[in-house]
Amino acid sequence: MQRRYTAWLIPIVTLILLAAYVVWPNNPGVHFTLGSTSFDRDFTVHEGLDLQGGLQVLMEADLPAGATIDNQAMNVARQIVEQRVNGLGVTEPVVQRQGERRIVIELPGVTDPQQAIETIKQTGLLEFVDVGAQPVTEDTVVNTDCYDPSKVDCGNPNGVVATPAATLTSESTSAPTATSAEATAAATTAPTPTATGPTYHTVMTGVALKDAAVTSQNGEVVINFTLTPEGTKIFGDFTTQHTGQYLAIVLDKKVLSAPVIRQAITTGTGTISGNFTIESANRLALQLRYGSLPIPLKVAQSREIGPTLGEDSVRKSTIAGAIGLISVVLFMLLYYRLPGAIADIALIIYAILTFALFKLIPVTLTLPGLAGFVLSVGVAVDANILIFERMKEELRAGRNLRNAVDTGFSRAWPSIRDSNAATLITCGILFWFGNTFGASIVKGFALTLALGVAVSLFTAILVTRSILHLFLDRIDFSEKHSWFGI
Repeated sequence: MQRRYTAWLIPIVTLILLAAYVVWPNNPGVHFTLGSTSFDRDFTVHEGLDLQGGLQVLMEADLPAGATIDNQAMNVARQIVEQRVNGLGVTEPVVQRQGERRIVIELPGVTDPQQAIETIKQTGLLEFVDVGAQPVTEDTVVNTDCYDPSKVDCGNPNGVVATPAATLTSESTSAPTATSAEATAAATTAPTPTATGPTYHTVMTGVALKDAAVTSQNGEVVINFTLTPEGTKIFGDFTTQHTGQYLAIVLDKKVLSAPVIRQAITTGTGTISGNFTIESANRLALQLRYGSLPIPLKVAQSREIGPTLGEDSVRKSTIAGAIGLISVVLFMLLYYRLPGAIADIALIIYAILTFALFKLIPVTLTLPGLAGFVLSVGVAVDANILIFERMKEELRAGRNLRNAVDTGFSRAWPSIRDSNAATLITCGILFWFGNTFGASIVKGFALTLALGVAVSLFTAILVTRSILHLFLDRIDFSEKHSWFGI
C-alpha cells in the first residue's frame, strides 16, 4: 500500500514542475512548428473588464425608426455578435440586449477598438460569383443578383442567370488559378466604394460554407473551407460546366479574388490563400464562420473604459486574499501538526496547478472568477480536515499509525466525494444558466469554482496521501502521536 502511493511522487513532481513553468512570471509561452503545423501558445493572464478595463460598444439596429424589429432576429444577432467577439480572442465578453433595438457589448482588454468594431458589425456575406471570361480586379465592388442571402442559391429562379452586360474596364494583368485545393484571395480593410458596372450571377452564398479555419501550409497562411452537401453539389456542377472561366470570391460585394477554374471542384473542400497575415486571415475566417447578421447594426456609441474596480480595490482584494490564505495555513499547521504541514504543501501545489489551468485554458479572471477560486481553496482545506479528523479518531481507538492513516482516508472519501459532486453539479447548472442567458459573470464563477474543486480532489486525496506515506515509510511516528494533533 505504501509503495503504491509513494510511486505517485515522480508523476506528481513532474506535473508540479510543468505547472510551475506555466505560471512563472513573464513566461514567453510555447512557440514551435512541427511539419506544416505551427503551435503558438502564450501563457498570459487574461483579465476581465472589471480588472483591466476595455471597450464598451452600443450597437443599434440600422433600420428606420418606425420599422418593426423581430425579437427573434435580434436575439440571433446578439448570439452572432457574441460568437464574433469570442473569435477575436476576447474572453468573457458581456453581450446583452438593451431594449428592443440595441445591443451592449463590453470587451475586456481590447487593444484595437476600430478592428473590433468593424468585425462585429461586418455583415460577412460571402458569394461565389460567375464573372464569365473576363478577370475582375481585387477590391472591385460589384453588383450581384443575390435575392435572398439566407439561401445557398440566393433564391434565384431556376434557369434564370444574370448575364454581365459589359466587362469591367479594370483587368488583372495576371490571373490566379484555382483547383479543388486552392482558390486565391487577399484580405483588405480599405473603405468600400460605390458599386458600378454589370450585375453578375451568384452561384452560391456563404450559407453553403460549413466551416472555415486558418492554417499554415509551407509557411503560407491560408483559410481552409468545407462546404455543406448542398453547396458541394452546386459548386461541383458549376465548376464542371465552367472550366477555364473566372469565379470571383466576393465578400460584402467586394471582390477578394477572381481565380480561373482549372478543373472541377467536386470534393466540397478548398483553400483560400493569398497575402494573408495571421490577423487578417483570422478576421476573414471569423466573418465566414458566423455568417451574416439577420439585422444590420450600426455603432451608436463606443468608448474605452477603465477598470470598474479600480487599482486600489484590486490591491485591497489581493491583500485580503493573502491574509486569508496565511490564516488557513497557520491554522492547519498549529492544529494538525505534521498532517497540517503536509496539507499546506498540498495547498500550495493546488494553487500552482489551478493557476496553470487558468493560463492554459485560458480562463478570464474577473472578480466573481477570483471569488470562485478562493471558495475552492476552502473546499480543498475542508477535504483535508475531514481526512485528518478521521485519522485522529482511528488513532484514539488504538489503531497503529499506518492503518489509521489509510482508514482515515478511505472512510472520509465518501463524504468528500458526495460533497464535491454536489458542488460540481451546482457549477454545471450555473454555467448552463450563464451560457443560456448571456450572464458571462456567472459562467466565470462556475468555471473557476469547478476547476478548483477538481484540482482540490487531486491534491487532497492523492498528493497529501503520497507525501504523508513518504514520511511514514522513513520515520517511526508510532510513539509520536502528538505530531498528529493528539
